[in-house]
Amino acid sequence: MNLQEAIINRRSIKVFDPDHVISEGEIKTLLDLAILSPSAFNIQHWRFIIVNNQQLRQQIREESWDQSQVTDASLLIVLAGDTMAWNKSPERYWKNAPAEVQQFMMPATNQYYKSKPEIQRDEVMRSCGMAAMNLMLTAKDLGYDSCPMDGFNFDAVAKLLNFPSDHIPVMFVAIGKALQDPRPRSGQLPVDQVVQYNQFK
Repeated sequence: MNLQEAIINRRSIKVFDPDHVISEGEIKTLLDLAILSPSAFNIQHWRFIIVNNQQLRQQIREESWDQSQVTDASLLIVLAGDTMAWNKSPERYWKNAPAEVQQFMMPATNQYYKSKPEIQRDEVMRSCGMAAMNLMLTAKDLGYDSCPMDGFNFDAVAKLLNFPSDHIPVMFVAIGKALQDPRPRSGQLPVDQVVQYNQFK
């Protein structure tokens, strides 16, 4: 499947085959490509929690409006964001860059993030969102379907998964084999309603 086909055919699936198993090799492919997503200053804020304990998934489902994809999808990935990743051994993000790049990026990162919790949170959301899209498009390319989810109790899920205090839950991505075809698209806005050139009119 080429990229355009994956984008066109990716749909948010709600009903998954609970008996299908995704191989470890496929999971590795999903994650290997997810971590190639872009992130500001190459900080890679995303953290991927693969929840494969069925009892824990049931508890998460109870905090997710009883949505069946939480327990029935072959793979449940909770995307978390490390809001303080910018301040955790930041030299590792540019270890392969030329010395002059490293010398510029270290102070620039500190200046951009330090004492700015709103920016720290915003960047986490942007980075995790891009990583989630890579997950979903890779899943489609592998013959799987997916569902991005934010319909859950964020605080309760963070507690169930023992989140560190500087991490925040961003979203779930459920991946597996669909048991039902998606409904027709319910109403995509035409391009001319969502695109402006240069300025809003």
